[in-house]
Amino acid sequence: MGIDKLKLTRRAFLAATTTTATVAFAQNKPNTAEVVPGKKSPNEKLNCAAIGAGGKGGSDIWACHEENVLALCDVDSERAAKAFDTFKDAEKFKDYRNMLEKYGDQLDACTISTPDHTHAPAAYMAMKMGIAVYVQKPLTHTVAEARLLKNVAAETGVVTQMGNQGHSGDGVRQLCEMLWTGAIGQVREAHVWTHRPVWDNQGRDTPLPPQVTPEHLDWDRWIGTAPWRPYNEGIAPHDWRAWQDFGGGSLGDMACHIMDPVYMSLKLVEAKDYTVEVIMQKGVNTETFPTASTIKYSFPARGDMAPVDVYWYDGHWPDPNGGDKIYNRPPRPEGVPAGEQLGDNDMNGSYLIGDGGIITTGEYGGRPRLLPATAMDQYTLPDPFLDRVPRQDHAQDWLNAIKSGTKSCSDFSYAGPFTEMVNFGNLVVKSGKKLHWDNVKGEVTNVKNAAEIVSKEYRKGWELPC
Repeated sequence: MGIDKLKLTRRAFLAATTTTATVAFAQNKPNTAEVVPGKKSPNEKLNCAAIGAGGKGGSDIWACHEENVLALCDVDSERAAKAFDTFKDAEKFKDYRNMLEKYGDQLDACTISTPDHTHAPAAYMAMKMGIAVYVQKPLTHTVAEARLLKNVAAETGVVTQMGNQGHSGDGVRQLCEMLWTGAIGQVREAHVWTHRPVWDNQGRDTPLPPQVTPEHLDWDRWIGTAPWRPYNEGIAPHDWRAWQDFGGGSLGDMACHIMDPVYMSLKLVEAKDYTVEVIMQKGVNTETFPTASTIKYSFPARGDMAPVDVYWYDGHWPDPNGGDKIYNRPPRPEGVPAGEQLGDNDMNGSYLIGDGGIITTGEYGGRPRLLPATAMDQYTLPDPFLDRVPRQDHAQDWLNAIKSGTKSCSDFSYAGPFTEMVNFGNLVVKSGKKLHWDNVKGEVTNVKNAAEIVSKEYRKGWELPC
């Protein structure tokens, strides 16, 4: 099967199951399982592959170790060495296109755990071949790619999952149950923060000098869709998140985790439109992301939920007095004593301000609780009414969905619009403009050449139709 002649040839498209899910979560229909095309019976093993087998990719494909792992792809044989050794019988590749060409008709599932700029082209090709995909967060590198993958997932019917593992946790559902039963009334503001970046070069405004590419790394394939530039260890394997051509900075790294409880509980997926603007940023340039930024998202009413402003804070800067770093943080809510913890710690978390109180939650949605602590002491949690993910296991939730023909909890109908919102923050950071997003049409409505700014130019041979 040639790359330019992708067809939906897999057995998944010969029939659809009518299996009823035992555990699933459908947005706004918490106890209803939505059936999607199935591939295997629950007792059969899936044929799996990995695109990106080193680093996080190693743990992602390990989640499939009880299935049949047929093939592994990684451009860096040194970083992927552990996975290559673990799955000795799997064929090894450097180019995911070659791997999918050879094994596409045999594969049921594929993990995609590469730098952000490779997520969408790899997932697009796999889905078009009828292969279920588990794609690390953020789902895509651009706003347009997020809409593309959401649409392709709907067209092909494959089972999908974004790797925001906190979405399988009980905490995010408990937060929803608290908010949806009126624990703090209508929410008017939400504040989300992270201490990232924790890598070098963010804020750098010039390219790095060329270095000799290590023999174990195929740099041309690592560059993939992005404009060509010479290798430097300040880009790969660790610091690529800092660079606009490859990653999404602090927002791209952490928002799909920390902002997820806010996005889900406030039903932001239902917003017909929203505006995004930069309130503050430090270290602005065209090469890398800022060292610190504050971004404001403004959403209109959604059903019975009031309009809400969601603020994102990231980064840090040197203390001019020679002390510890100064971290970009939201203000402490009025009425919350200084000694009471917000989020998990000072590094990551969120809080929501309603007409009748405040709720805070941790990095992955854990431990939602009212503030101040005295309010939580007097509060009784509602009886659970949202389905939970067994063992809060995000990867297994995806594998179970493939076998049962149901939806996974963070499938692309949810993760696509969520990633659009996350990436839109970086769009305003790079453009410097307040932008208005039509969430129905998928268009920026208040600037010229809007289609160009939500997408990017792809290197020849790596193009996507967006």
